[in-house]
Amino acid sequence: MTTRSHSIPLAEPPEPTDHSLGPEHARVVLVEYGDFQSQACRQAAPIVRRLLDRFPNQIRFIYRHFPSEALHPQALLAAEAAEAAAAQGRFWPMHDLLFAHQAHLTAKDLQRHAESLGLDMARYAVEMDDRIYLQKVREHLDGGRRSHVRASPAFFLGGAAQDLAGRDLAAGLLELEEHLARAVRHAYP
Repeated sequence: MTTRSHSIPLAEPPEPTDHSLGPEHARVVLVEYGDFQSQACRQAAPIVRRLLDRFPNQIRFIYRHFPSEALHPQALLAAEAAEAAAAQGRFWPMHDLLFAHQAHLTAKDLQRHAESLGLDMARYAVEMDDRIYLQKVREHLDGGRRSHVRASPAFFLGGAAQDLAGRDLAAGLLELEEHLARAVRHAYP
């Protein structure tokens, strides 16, 4: 069984403002729409990191928010906290911290996470109180919906949706890893 690619394209192409790891001009781009309260996204995070370690100069990984408010009531606020951290240059440490402490995503927990990262807490408090990053998170959600994302994690490789639905997540992610390795070998012969 192989990971199935769909002809459904990524509605929002990669942008300079995306949260990304890896070279900006990599020939292979992997986009994830994720939810900080989703167990499946938490399981996917170390696999994505392993892929980046395996192909450090060949893959650009982009993370976009897709919080499922109906299933995960704290995910939206966690996404906003990640954006507040991003504004202070600390998106990826917050990303990792939120997944590592997924059971602790209340507003007070998020504040403690921000403190542990050394963020300017006065700025963090004002931005979170004013919900200034809600619009950006909603834009990610809208882009995901236009790309026919229904649940997270949702991956796009080279702009094409990778179908992991209805399958064991671990097996699906392993297949995605194999598909990505083939894409890298093809892009970097």
